[in-house]
Order: sequence, then structure tokens, then C-alpha cells
Amino acid sequence: MKLIISSAELLKGILSVSKAIPAKSALPILENFLFVLKDSSLEITASDMELTLKTVLEVDNAVEEGRIAIPAKHMTDLLRELPDQPLTISTTGDSSFECSWSSGSSTLPYFPAEDYPETATTEENAVSVDFPAESLVEGIASTIYATSDEELRPIMNGIFFDMDPEEGTTLVASDSHKLICYAVPEVKTAEKASFILHKRPASVLRSIIGKNTETVKISFDSKNAMFSFDRTTVICRLVVGRYPKYRDVIPQNNSNVLRIDRTMFLNTVKRVSVCANKASNHIKFDLRRDSLMISAQDLGFSIAAYETIPCQYDGEELSIGFKSTFIIEILSNMSCGELVMKFADSKRAALVVPAEDEPESGKICGIIMPIMI
Repeated sequence: MKLIISSAELLKGILSVSKAIPAKSALPILENFLFVLKDSSLEITASDMELTLKTVLEVDNAVEEGRIAIPAKHMTDLLRELPDQPLTISTTGDSSFECSWSSGSSTLPYFPAEDYPETATTEENAVSVDFPAESLVEGIASTIYATSDEELRPIMNGIFFDMDPEEGTTLVASDSHKLICYAVPEVKTAEKASFILHKRPASVLRSIIGKNTETVKISFDSKNAMFSFDRTTVICRLVVGRYPKYRDVIPQNNSNVLRIDRTMFLNTVKRVSVCANKASNHIKFDLRRDSLMISAQDLGFSIAAYETIPCQYDGEELSIGFKSTFIIEILSNMSCGELVMKFADSKRAALVVPAEDEPESGKICGIIMPIMI
């Protein structure tokens, strides 16, 4: 193999796939990048067997095609220290390759590409759909924080993509205490389809989709999903299992309605929760006509706080408790100016949605379970 490429472009390419390199692996070969040079394109692959990232770079000059696996850490560290300039990469006959630049060179070992495991892919009958990149990034960002960390329920550790030919696609995440739904009605499939994307590849996907990317092509079967955009491909193993019937738990007739400024609400909860018990993080809402009092106390340390804020509240007088960290997470991950919380009583789930006149209205909703006070 021999090629000439911009050192800055190569660094950008390997950094875009390096998130798939495992810190430590039972297969040492996975601690390497797979370089495949063909024609005038260099394909770089990184994988930990669960998640695979690929990107394709144009090279300035492809002298000799080839395939090698090169140490990820050494190559990344070297490129970080080089200013942008043409870099020549060429293999020698002793299982090593040389990186040469204008004023010097470095010799590193490489490993046979044949030792690198085959990349998983989707089957021929896989479902394919084009997803607006901005909606995918926003949907992941709006739901990923609500996923669970329970090892015994792996299906709750990811984001559920629920696709329907009429209603479009809904991204769903829940940890049993809160549930978030994000709707993308324009993304439809010919038949009902769904998959569960684990939070790790979802987070990686969110971080590497560029602002100028318009569309992400998603292809998935029962085991794997493939996301293709620009010159990058993300392949990951899906979480296998049946996701709970989330629509059944979304409240439909909560008649007590609170309308409030989101930022003011969020800041008040943060201030009051300073005095909440650190183990439970319990806070209390006392809802009265056009006012909301938020209070917290920790009897063990004899501290307490309360604050009353203006709002629009239409309903019965109500006292209800929540875990402050859950409220803060939901409010922080919405961007609307005003939001609406709908309550049935102090024991049933509350619905959180942007106000009807907000741009996000109808796109996102949250459900949070109350606690005993």
C-alpha cells in the first residue's frame, strides 16, 4: 500500500470513527483501524463488534492499493502532533509501514487485514427509510436521557423507533419512572416496523452527524441497523426484545392543566431542590388557582425551602410529589418557551408537553410518575 493524503483530512477521518475503538478488547486486532485503499479512495473502519464505524476519504495520490490494520492509538497520537501537510503512507516488507512528511518520518507496525473480523451488515430484505438528519439528531437528543441503565431489562437501555405507514415515526425512551416520545410524522414506512437502538450507538450517531448533513438512510433487519450519510456508515447491533406498549400509558384525560414559563419553572425547581433529601430528591407541588408553590425539605439536616411562582392553572387544588432530578431532566431537554403539565390526581402520571402555540407542540411529550408525599 502506498498513498499520499492530507494529514488534517486523515486525522478528521480517523477521529470520526475512533469512537468505535474499544479501550480494551479480547480481540487485540480491534484496537486497530482497518485501512482499505482502492482506486483513489481510502476506507477507514473501526469496530468493537457491537458498533462499527466506516468513513471514506479521497486521497491525493493512490500509488499502490492494499489493505492493512494499523494501531489506532499510535496513529491518532502522531496525526494530532502534525501540522496540516501532505502525508505519505507506504508499507515495507517487514510488517511495518512508514508515515513520511516534509521534515521527517515515523515507522509503525501493521497487521494483516485478514485478521480483522468481517463487518456485520443488514440482510437483503431489510427495511429502508430516509430520515431527515436534523430530526434524527433532535429526536435522539430529546429522548436518550430517559433511557434506563437496568442490566436486567436491556430493552429499556435504548431508544425505540416505532414506524407506521400512516402516523410516521415515533422515538420513545423510558426508564419506568419517566417516558419521552418524539414524533417525526413525515418519516413513514410501507408497513409497520420497529427497532430498538442501544443508547451507546445512538449517542455516537448524534455526535458525528454534521450540521450540513441533510438525510440519513436507515436500513435495519431483526439484528442490525445501518445508518448511512455523507461518506460515513454506522453499523450496530440492535437490542432484541419486545418494547412495552408505551401508548397505553400516555394519559388522555388529565383534566387539571398547568401552563407555565419553562425557564422560570426549571430555575425554581433547581433552587428549591437544593434543600431536598439527597437520597430521594423529593419535591412537592402545591397547585392553586394561578399559583404554584414548590417545596422541599430534608428533616435529617433540618433544612427546607419553598418558592411560589405565577402560572395559569385550571383545575382542582392539588398536592403532588415528584423526584426533582426527573423534572429537571425533562425541562432541560425541552426548548419551548411555555409548557403545559396535565394532572389527573396525586397518584397518576403527569403529562408534560410544549404549550399549544409553541413550535414543538405535537412533536414531543413527556410522562413522569409521581411519588408519595
